[in-house]
Amino acid sequence: MYLYFISLKFDFQINQIRTLYQEANMNKSLIVIVLVLASFLKLNAVEINSYQMPGIQVIPIEDTQSDKQYELLVKLPEKYAENKGKNYPVIYFTDAVWHIELLSSATFFMMEDVILVGISWQKDVEKELKKQHGQHVSRFRDYSFKKSSNPERQAKYKFGQAKNHLSFIRKDVFKFVESNFRTEPDNRTYFGFSAGGVFGTYGLMTQPEMFKNYILGSPSIWENGPDLFAQESEALKNKDLNINVFISYGELEKELRPFVDGFIAELKSKKYQGFSELKQLVVDNSGHSDSSPLMAVHSIKWLKGLQSKEG
Repeated sequence: MYLYFISLKFDFQINQIRTLYQEANMNKSLIVIVLVLASFLKLNAVEINSYQMPGIQVIPIEDTQSDKQYELLVKLPEKYAENKGKNYPVIYFTDAVWHIELLSSATFFMMEDVILVGISWQKDVEKELKKQHGQHVSRFRDYSFKKSSNPERQAKYKFGQAKNHLSFIRKDVFKFVESNFRTEPDNRTYFGFSAGGVFGTYGLMTQPEMFKNYILGSPSIWENGPDLFAQESEALKNKDLNINVFISYGELEKELRPFVDGFIAELKSKKYQGFSELKQLVVDNSGHSDSSPLMAVHSIKWLKGLQSKEG
């Protein structure tokens, strides 16, 4: 009997040891799983970090006339800090987030010595309006020069504020950029596409002295050409103005093309003495959207040629 109890005790101890061993193995497995998961989670944390474009400064700016909030996306030349005695031409462009990457790349390869300044859409726009139509909803108001004939649409979008937006650029954007960076105030370029192209066209006709060069991609002029010419500035007739204009559209933009062609033909017939060069480009085998990157590359190459001529 005594031996029987010893055997039972021994079996009980063996079972305890076996249980502890199994638990230890389970704990080891658990540790391995936790370590693997930790590595995986760490990897995922790295993967979801957003990429920031090198050299881009995001600067809040206020339209002091309306108290609306905007941002400037500013990129300086790579050797800007080294060349402390050098001033630079500036390319200003609307629809900033749509064009900053393309213009940054194009100027890096073809025109390094230039400052890029992108002007954002309004940042503090009404939440419901932004939710319905996206972050870019303010461009309907800021880039258009005519009010809508539809009272409901006009009340909602407030079309026709291009004059005010030009004033914001002149009084606030130029002032900030030229006070904080080494620029050539008489060597500004405007770059705009589609609605941004119309805005630039309006600026060209009404306040041409704001920019030396105008790059207008697929400007959505439609039937509004006569309205633009009705607002032409006397400055266009000043031979000392010396401005250059680049206008393009896609070969497949069959509906828009006649209106842009008509506008260009009218420009030429006016023989404005303030024009130094008027360049027209038809982007082969391209529609509205896909002509944008191609016109950007061609226009920067054109602009580089102008800068080279001027020494």
